[in-house]
Amino acid sequence: MPLIRIDVIEGRSEQELEAVSQAIHTAVVAEYGIPERDYFHILTVHPRGQIVAQDAGLGFERSRGIVMIQIFTQEGRSAVAKTSLFEAIHNSLAEVGVASEDVFIGYMENGPGDWSFGFGRAQYITGELAVPKR
Repeated sequence: MPLIRIDVIEGRSEQELEAVSQAIHTAVVAEYGIPERDYFHILTVHPRGQIVAQDAGLGFERSRGIVMIQIFTQEGRSAVAKTSLFEAIHNSLAEVGVASEDVFIGYMENGPGDWSFGFGRAQYITGELAVPKR
């Protein structure tokens, strides 16, 4: 069950924003085998000048079409699985018109006790939800 934060610069239509979110979700479902309804995205649109994303010294320029993605998810997936996810997200976003240089992903892991889906309970700990398989 990843929680995904998506930050973009203003200028996309509502339909384009929905397509970006759905493209990311499609990639995560395909790569990690999560249920379709494990869809938790926070999409924030920022005015120009509120996102700074340079190239980390890799020698390319980003456009105002940057899509910054933060993935919060259960620990335990291999480097190969993460790399595969990054590629799948990139490819899925390319299908909706996001340029390669404009895809930025940060990946943060945590454990079962770090989640509550409501009612003040840690459902992975109480057993109300099964801890996702890796």
